[in-house]
Amino acid sequence: MRCIGHRGAMGYEPENTLDSFQAAIDMGCDMVELDVYAVDNHLIVIHDERVDRTTDGCGAVMSHSFDALRRLDAGKQQQIPTLGEVLDLCLGRLQVNIELKGPNTAGPVCRFLDQNYPYRSNDLLISSFDHAELARANPRYHRGPLFGKAANYLQVVQRLDAVAVHCHRNLINKTMLDTLHAKSLKVFAYTVNDPQQIAEFRATGVDGVFTNYPDRVLVP
Repeated sequence: MRCIGHRGAMGYEPENTLDSFQAAIDMGCDMVELDVYAVDNHLIVIHDERVDRTTDGCGAVMSHSFDALRRLDAGKQQQIPTLGEVLDLCLGRLQVNIELKGPNTAGPVCRFLDQNYPYRSNDLLISSFDHAELARANPRYHRGPLFGKAANYLQVVQRLDAVAVHCHRNLINKTMLDTLHAKSLKVFAYTVNDPQQIAEFRATGVDGVFTNYPDRVLVP
């Protein structure tokens, strides 16, 4: 079962910061997950629509300029990182799941990857709750739709030519796993922090879990 560091290792370091991703690398994660917005022709890594929770600023992400966002403290005096900064840190060490969070991010993200990481497509996975936006992502990159409620997973996956299904942990059951595995699809569960549930998912054949505490998944 793969260990996917959720926004890095956000149980230990400020989420979606370079320190958080470095911690996930140091712990031995197989993959990290991050969230992307496109602002002023730059790709920045932040989760919420507003900056209030994760920085010392306030207001909507998209109402700020790139320079203003970079002046904010994202925790422990760290900047909100750019996608390029995170990829430069992570690629070659582990895989990266890029979640399209902000509006109209698929095109800018894929163009950026094409220009700067043309030989890294196998190390990248693009996901989103917005399946229409995910459909706009270049098909040369692996795609994984996110689901927060039960749906016709196979129909969505086939439409997107996806390789994985990213589901809320409460949606996982054996029937669903068997159905998706029969189609050679990976099933990743989010966000799994409880050691007992981690053990249960490992036993039932979940392919990977997003976790805030990678060391709980990577216990020998």
